[in-house]
Amino acid sequence: MKPSNKITQANNDERLMKYLEGKLSGQELHEFEKQMAESDLLNDAVEGLEIVKQQKNIDVYVNDLNKHLHNYTSSKKKRRLKNRIELNDWTLLSIFLIIALCIIGYVVIKMMK
Repeated sequence: MKPSNKITQANNDERLMKYLEGKLSGQELHEFEKQMAESDLLNDAVEGLEIVKQQKNIDVYVNDLNKHLHNYTSSKKKRRLKNRIELNDWTLLSIFLIIALCIIGYVVIKMMK
């Protein structure tokens, strides 16, 4: 994660916590609720955190969720990179030969008709 993303994430987490604690000013509250209306993910996060009864453990839950989300997305990226087909010389030659054989076969069949 880039440093700017960490700063943005920290600001978002701080604003989310202030919203849940009712400590946002009028303008900040309006902007945050506007973001909630535009983002289903943010809206779901707020609803989920409001359900949590132990207010003192919200930071622990948020950090845990962020860690799990980061692990999930990084493992998905690793799988995608792992399953990527390497286009080395033999792979490209094989693809070219298969295409060439298909074209030759098509031409031969057309000539026989």
